[in-house]
This record gives sequence, C-alpha cells and structure tokens, in this order.
Amino acid sequence: MRFRHAPEVWSTFPELTCGVLHATGITPAVDVAPRLARYADTARARLAAGTEGGFPEIQAWRRAFARTGSPPTRYRCAAESLLRRFRRDGALPRLHPLVDLGNALSLGYAVPVAVLDLARIAGDLTVRPALGTETYLTLGGDEEHPDPGELIFADAAGRAHSRRWTHRQSGASAVRAETAEVLVVIEAMHEGGAGTVPRMLGELAGALAEEWGAPARTAVLTPEAPTFAAPVLGTAGDLGVSRGGGAPDGRATGSTRAVRTAPADPARSR
Repeated sequence: MRFRHAPEVWSTFPELTCGVLHATGITPAVDVAPRLARYADTARARLAAGTEGGFPEIQAWRRAFARTGSPPTRYRCAAESLLRRFRRDGALPRLHPLVDLGNALSLGYAVPVAVLDLARIAGDLTVRPALGTETYLTLGGDEEHPDPGELIFADAAGRAHSRRWTHRQSGASAVRAETAEVLVVIEAMHEGGAGTVPRMLGELAGALAEEWGAPARTAVLTPEAPTFAAPVLGTAGDLGVSRGGGAPDGRATGSTRAVRTAPADPARSR
C-alpha cells in the first residue's frame, strides 16, 4: 500500500508539510492518560490566551480551505473542530487509546492528525480531487458521494476515506478494537510546519514504542519524494524520520481529524 498526494495538490499547496507513520501491533489494552494530559495542558494554556481561530496553524488551514472553495467557517479542519470542542467541554471523549493519542497530539499542536485502519483500505491511498462517483461512509453509517473536485483520501476501490481533505474522516477505515495495523497522516500548512510535523512524528513514534512496543516507520513527504510505501507485514520496522530517497520499505520514495471510536465499532479519527 502506498500513500501519496496527487501532483496538483503539491502545486496548489506548496506550503504543505505532510508526515506519515505506519505501525503494527496496535491493541486497545494500553493506558495513555498521562500523555493525553500533557497535550491537553498545552492546548489549555494556548486557549487561555485566545481562541483557536487566532492560532497560525488554524488560520493557515482556513486559507487552504478557502482556496479549495470550502467555506472555512462551515468546513473546519479536524484540529480546529477538536480545539472548539475542548474549549467548550474542557475535555475530549475517550475512545480507543491510539485514537485518543492522535486527538491529543492534534489538540496540542493544532495540526490535523488522521489515524486509519490499513486493513480497511483497498490498494493505494491518494489525496486527490474527487470525481464525484466515490462512496464515503459517515461515522454514523450513512453513505455519501463527495462533490466533484473536492479533495479526498481515495483508495483503489473508489472509496473516499475523508471529506474535504482534513475536515472529516470516514467510518469505513476508522480504528476499531480489533485494529492492528495503522497509517497515521499529519498535515500542516502553517509557516513552521516543516519543523512541527517531524516533531509530532517523533513523539508519536516514541509513544508507540513505549506504550505498545510497536515498531513504527515514518517519513516526511515532499514534492520531490511524495510517496510513502507501507512495509509488508512481517518485515522489520524502524523508528525515526526519513526524508526522500528510499524504496517501498516504508520510507519516502520519489515516485510520485478529530478521531473517534466505539468498542467493536469504527473508532473515529478526525
């Protein structure tokens, strides 16, 4: 399985920084509460100084949404939605530990994080404009069709695994209690994203190693090396961020939100 952005995404959004992580050995029997608290404290301190709409990370995504024709106060990136909910409720719901960790990471850095169950994705996954024929499964189980031209995460079977790029994930590939193999996608648009995304990848990979004992492979994608190839199950993984070069072993190659879950049901990311 390979993950990539279509060339027109890179040309339209040259400010994009994308980090990708692949991991196996995921289970729900992990306590990540102390890690969640640290990210929540960071978000709480930032929100005390002003609402999320003033954060440079969120403003950058609003500009990106406006460029795609999606009204940014109607369709918000997943990180903004999480911050709004956290500001209102003072906490986020606890779902699946990896989903909780992805939400907390997104909350602390104000950057969208998508966590997807790789077993439920057919073939390669590409961020590209929708044709309008793809099917999207909502977290509530309803089926929709993205608007033509809308940016989506599309797999080889014509399924959309997100709506409006980082606005909303699909129930089809949401993390479940039985999920074992995941792909995590972190996308930033703000000026400091080139530094933020590798830091987020490193923190998440470290948490996977310490809490799950799960090997993770990561990459920061670029227009010159825009493809991430997930390693075949059973191959050795390694921690750390790669940039460019490499082969289909999980590193970048040159060939190219708000997360939720319910027990035994789709756990929702974004």
